Amino acid sequence: MAGRAVEPLVQTMEDTAGAVAALEEGRILLLSRLRFELAEPERRYLSPASLAGTAKNISFDPHSGMLRGAAMADRGGLREMLRRFSEWGAGEMARLCPDYGGELRAGLANFRPAEIAGRASSWRKDDTRLHVDAFPSRPMQGRRILRLFVNAGTAPRVWRAGEPFERVAQTFLPRLRAPLAGSSWLLRCLQVTRERRTPYDHFMLGIHDAMKGDAGYQAAAAQTEVPFAPGAVWACYTDLVSHAAMSGQFAFEQTFYLPVSAMRDPARAPLRVLERLLGRPLA
Repeated sequence: MAGRAVEPLVQTMEDTAGAVAALEEGRILLLSRLRFELAEPERRYLSPASLAGTAKNISFDPHSGMLRGAAMADRGGLREMLRRFSEWGAGEMARLCPDYGGELRAGLANFRPAEIAGRASSWRKDDTRLHVDAFPSRPMQGRRILRLFVNAGTAPRVWRAGEPFERVAQTFLPRLRAPLAGSSWLLRCLQVTRERRTPYDHFMLGIHDAMKGDAGYQAAAAQTEVPFAPGAVWACYTDLVSHAAMSGQFAFEQTFYLPVSAMRDPARAPLRVLERLLGRPLA
């Protein structure tokens, strides 16, 4: 991809000062002092054989203890590794963002042992295409999506970072239709979604799909390559930062959700940006 260069979005953080402001501005924080170390017995899980069937990642729910996507062999060890990572990530994020207090809620922890580059995928699920995060079955209803990442591999994990969210929204919102009346109720009744899909979720999912489906945009949009070295730890709001994961293997990620009301600057939330551009409430 050879789009126009974008202003570097990566900001190295050695302490917590300024972290919340940088995250809310749409920066990718490289947390230079943090490391998540695998225990020696856990290194055997650094293999695609840890995955079950066609799964592309192994997920762990820290609230229920449920593990998905893992091969049957030694599921207990994989669950313990992800539980330990999730607890570590929650502790580090609480220290990084003390302003958020108890409002920051941990979601799934994921382990991605498969190589990204060359993996077969539908265009909607192809994370090598620039996108902002939105979930078809898990409406956010305006809540923020904050993620903490670790590269546990021996090669860089390479991202592309794209243009600011407002510019993305200005490009793709005119292409999107408003949700059909009653569609949110129908999706919930059919159990397509776990919660009510708000107009915000409709437009965010539309932007996600339109970005991934536009080959011209993928090639021409302002963007820059961001390599994360082995052992690197980084964080960003993935509903705000246009990103694509191009190559790499053996990554961990912990997802967090935050109400817009808990932000230091709620006006920077995608919800508020879309409401301003469309001129109406969306959640």
